[in-house]
Amino acid sequence: MKKKVIGFVHTHWDREWYREFEVFRMRLLRVFDNVLELLESDKLPSFYFDGHTAALEDYLEMRPEKTEIVKKFISEKKLFIGPFYCLTDEFLTDVKLIRKNLEIGLKYAREMGCEDFLGYFADTFGHTPNTIPLLKEYGINTAIVWRGCGDIPSEFLWRGVNLDTGVSEDNKNNYSINCINLVRGYFNDYISSRMDIDKKAECIKKELDKIAQNSGDVLLMPIGGDHLGVHSDIITIVDEVNQRLDGYEIQLGSIFDYIELVKDNFSKFEYKGELRDNSKTFTLQGSYSSRLDLKRLNIETSHLLDKADRLRQYFKHESNKYDRIINYAYKFLLQNQAHDSIYGCSLDDVHREDIVRYKKIQQIANTVIDEIKFKNKISDTEIINLGGKYAGTVKFSTAQKLDGFQLLDTQMGFEKELLTDTLRVPVTEDYCEIYTYLANVDIDKDKKMTLIPECETTDVFVSDKCIGNSKIFLSIEDNKIKIGNYEMKFIDYIDNGDSYNEGPDENDKGKYGKLLGSKVLYEGSIRSALQFQIDIGDILNVIAELDNQSDMIKFKIDWVNTYTNHNLQVVFNTNEKIYKTYSEDTNQIIERDFDPDYDIRKNLPKTRGLEAFNNTAPMQRGVWANGVGVVTKGLTQYEVKGEDLGICILRSTDILSNPKNPARTTPAGPPLALNDLKQLGENRAEFAVFLGSSDLLGQNIQQIYNYII
Repeated sequence: MKKKVIGFVHTHWDREWYREFEVFRMRLLRVFDNVLELLESDKLPSFYFDGHTAALEDYLEMRPEKTEIVKKFISEKKLFIGPFYCLTDEFLTDVKLIRKNLEIGLKYAREMGCEDFLGYFADTFGHTPNTIPLLKEYGINTAIVWRGCGDIPSEFLWRGVNLDTGVSEDNKNNYSINCINLVRGYFNDYISSRMDIDKKAECIKKELDKIAQNSGDVLLMPIGGDHLGVHSDIITIVDEVNQRLDGYEIQLGSIFDYIELVKDNFSKFEYKGELRDNSKTFTLQGSYSSRLDLKRLNIETSHLLDKADRLRQYFKHESNKYDRIINYAYKFLLQNQAHDSIYGCSLDDVHREDIVRYKKIQQIANTVIDEIKFKNKISDTEIINLGGKYAGTVKFSTAQKLDGFQLLDTQMGFEKELLTDTLRVPVTEDYCEIYTYLANVDIDKDKKMTLIPECETTDVFVSDKCIGNSKIFLSIEDNKIKIGNYEMKFIDYIDNGDSYNEGPDENDKGKYGKLLGSKVLYEGSIRSALQFQIDIGDILNVIAELDNQSDMIKFKIDWVNTYTNHNLQVVFNTNEKIYKTYSEDTNQIIERDFDPDYDIRKNLPKTRGLEAFNNTAPMQRGVWANGVGVVTKGLTQYEVKGEDLGICILRSTDILSNPKNPARTTPAGPPLALNDLKQLGENRAEFAVFLGSSDLLGQNIQQIYNYII
């Protein structure tokens, strides 16, 4: 008896990747014009539009006359769209943005008449269970995954966590989801290939044999791939393949047809935890440290837009006025968080457009903040707390010269009130000094207060060789930098990889930075700073800042990168082997286990089709191991090596996908040379370090990413 195979026809549509957005959109017009023609002539039973609505919106912006026929096919369940606006990465985005992605995508999809949704993660580079309760919030009970699944059945129950508590729950209804493992991935172009029919049938049989190893009596086979159109004779080709298939019969249908046939299978296998196993397919973890300038912009911009959104909701009478402009900015942000965009594995021109979008979002967010402050007469010396209780240092700028506050900086500019007032315009005479001050505050949630100058006793001390206070201490002695009893090092490794994977050299021990000297940068009652330089081929200018009563030392590193194919890390020796880390993932602190003795350089693959396992992992904004915690601004990958916790501050490579990458024996994309990927020129890395319990990680992330305006 032949096994039934549901073949679902789809296209995986990256808005931008190895071609620019507008170039891909021109292709989209050709691809989807043809899809609509095939649906209209009954030459295609159904089509799945990749789990997001952005591609359809991009199409209809150019083909508005097709709107009604699209709605017709959606209502007839021949065309499936959503639930997301853009297919996003699951590790680098926060909970609010995943919700926003679903809200925008579902609203549009439902307006177009779609009622059937599943969490479609066909090509994200690994999966976090923290997305499960988010999907459930929006009534989505099934998800599709692939990369990172390892040896898992085609149908399984995936257990998640309670996002309010961060704890794995036994309540299957709220914190578990029916999950489909695509097994062989979403890319299967044999139907559309130029092979003769016998060869097509032979290749499809081999694919189905592999899918069957993880499947029951019904198999799911994708028909489509990256930016692929649909063959005009697809029904005939499938019929001819079926005549040649031994043991299988393909039936063209939808994913939802398949779900109905296998609905009793999901509960037979349960999985708990994240999906990052690369034994069966590539998870491309080096993308989390590719183009760290973009990662930094993403964190900064996401946080700034969230602050603007919170402020307009704080002043309820202002809220509706900014709905459209805030959502406009969120759509830009979600476009930049499409997986190939946020990963940094696209063309230079693609990422240059991403940077322009980030700047547009920042312009909108800053203007919303300035306008609301101006309308509500919020002076420069008043602050509003839009988050939880906050005790610490705040920075504010004003054209007024004030006494009693610590002066941090003076620059020339126009005062914000002048720029915001529509009855005034700035002229040359208005160009004045803008002063930036520091103040200490202790403020409860949802409070507005005026900063009061005060002379206080500080516990911060600084000299040419140390900086510290009553809670944390950095010292420089015998050319070593130590924070408490933990040494801080800078190590540069060879990286012959690409935008997807690090490419380590098996004989590389790393080049260690040499301390050149240190000095007091400034000293103040609220904040003091120590500056030192590291020679690691290029000169790293490091500023360590410490605030009164703070338990975190903040680091700002500026340098000019002059060479390529290397991976630069700031490394913290924790004095004992690291078996466990805690890091942030979708705003939750998660636990991961590591083998500290594993060395990727001794385990590089020799066989085609393999990707080396590595001891790196993605993080959202922070990580902790063995008493050392690090909160970062856009440094989104860490590595465990023995006693060392390494934070990548720069990864410089020069090719989209290197066919000779020593860590991945087959390409992950085209071998396109990319200049910006080298990260040559000016670079910056920012992070804060604290010592103590892992419980402090979440608290200190919130302290750094406060909502003070």
